[in-house]
Formats: sequence, structure tokens, C-alpha cells
Amino acid sequence: MGNLRSVNKAFKRVGIDARVTSDLNVIRSANRLILPGVGHFDRGMFELKERGLIDVIYEQVIHNAKPILGICLGMQLMTEFSEEGNLDGLKLVKAQTKKFELENQGLKIPHIGWNTLDVNTGSKLLKSVLIDSFFYFVHSYYVKSNSNDLLCSETQYGHSMVSSFEKENIFGVQFHPEKSHQQGLELLQNFASLDV
Repeated sequence: MGNLRSVNKAFKRVGIDARVTSDLNVIRSANRLILPGVGHFDRGMFELKERGLIDVIYEQVIHNAKPILGICLGMQLMTEFSEEGNLDGLKLVKAQTKKFELENQGLKIPHIGWNTLDVNTGSKLLKSVLIDSFFYFVHSYYVKSNSNDLLCSETQYGHSMVSSFEKENIFGVQFHPEKSHQQGLELLQNFASLDV
């Protein structure tokens, strides 16, 4: 589902051993999980189900409290549902994935390009991110949550949207840290350095 190779290479650039796999035993033995993705919500959920990954994600993330990072579509798959499709999401967080409906005709969908984050203090994932750092976005849908407890950062694109969330061991980013230069690599390093 898209950006597996570039995410793997980004972790290698910061000296972290990361593997791309759908092998359930390798996933169970990992100390952290990453759910990257680019593409359609229903196709992503279908692929997770076909490969038998949904149960192992619940086992490792919910029951064993293993940290997980969702990137772009991976973040959206963690929500309850998406307006992009008909299938339920993983429901790891109380949030929904919504379609952009922008009144500003100067803004285009998909949202492609660099944007800043309005970071909430206390974030483990974004602890070293400098104010006004730019991150790279490519998406037509965005995450909406009514819970401030979940919100890690917001970004403005026609309106405010969740650009990252954090709930105990569950992390999600709408942007692509693997394509966001040094600040993106720092974020991946922060995730790799979490206490487990």
C-alpha cells in the first residue's frame, strides 16, 4: 500500500533496524509496529484482513501495549471509519476520516506539499520538533476527532485538521515523516526511542 520502502529507508538512515513484513511471528517479536500506507481506505482494510494482520495488531497494540505508528493512510486506518469507503477502520482511536470540502477555491485537493504543525506541548512523538518546522503532506481525506486528549498537532488547510495524534502507545501522523527531511527523521527517532 505505497510507502513501505521509503519508510524503511528512513529508519535505516537514523540507524534503526526496521523490517517490512506481513509475517505474524516477526510482527509479534517486534518491539514497535509501523503501519504506513498510501491509497484507498477500503483497500487498506481489505489488505490487512486478507493478510491476517488485524487480529495481530489488536493483540500487540491493545493487549500487549506495543507502540504503533500510523503514517498517512496508516493513521486513517486507525480511526473508526472513513468517508472514502464502506468498511470499518481499526477503531484504535475515537476519530473519523473525513473528505476535504474546501470553500477556498485557491486550495486544491489532494493537499500536496509542505505545511507546518501547531504542536501541543507534552507530545512524546513531537518533543524535539521546532516551531514552524515544515512536513510533507499528500492526502485527500483528513482525520477529525472531538477529543482534545487525542490531539498531538493540528494543521491548517482550509480549516483545522488533526495532523498527528497520540493516545498512550498509539501514534498517528497524516504527513510523511520519511519525506520531511531532518525533522521527519527526528520524529521517527523519537518513536524508535519510546520506552516499551
